[in-house]
Amino acid sequence: MTIAFVPCLWYSAHVEEAARFYASVVPNSAITRISTLPVDTPSGPAGTVKLVEFTLAGTPVTGFAGGPHHDFNDAISLMLICDTQDEIDRMWNGLLAEGGKPVACGWLKDRFGVSWQITPKRLGDMIAKGGAGAAAATLAMMQMVKMDIATLEAAFAGAEK
Repeated sequence: MTIAFVPCLWYSAHVEEAARFYASVVPNSAITRISTLPVDTPSGPAGTVKLVEFTLAGTPVTGFAGGPHHDFNDAISLMLICDTQDEIDRMWNGLLAEGGKPVACGWLKDRFGVSWQITPKRLGDMIAKGGAGAAAATLAMMQMVKMDIATLEAAFAGAEK
C-alpha cells in the first residue's frame, strides 16, 4: 500500500490564480494538474476550476476552490526554510506582492489569506543548541517582522560569550 501526505488548501475562489502565483515565486514549484467540475455542485457550475494540484518547493499540494465556507487562519501556515538572507528577502517580497501583509516573527499573509513563515534554517540550528545563545536568538526573532539572519547571529554570538 502507498500512502501520500498532501496538504489541501480550501480557497473560496481563485485557486488557479493562487497556485500560479506561488509557482512563480517559490523555486522548484509548478502546476501539475488542473481539474474542473464535471457536473454542477454547491461549489459551482460544471466546467469551473475547482482542483489544482501543484508543488511548492518540491512538495505536493492541492488547492480546492470550494466557495466561501472557510477562511484561512493562523492555525495552519506554510513554512519556507531558507539558507540565505537573499532567499528570505526574495520569498518575503514575492509573497507580499499584490496585497500581502507582513505580520511578525517571519510570518506574513499573502493576498489570498494564506499564512506563511519565511524562516532561516540557521535559526532552528541556534535554538536547537539551547542555552543563552538560543534564548537571545529567540528574543531577537520576536522583535522582527521579516527575519534578519545577521541580527539573529549577532544575538546568538553575543550571548554565547
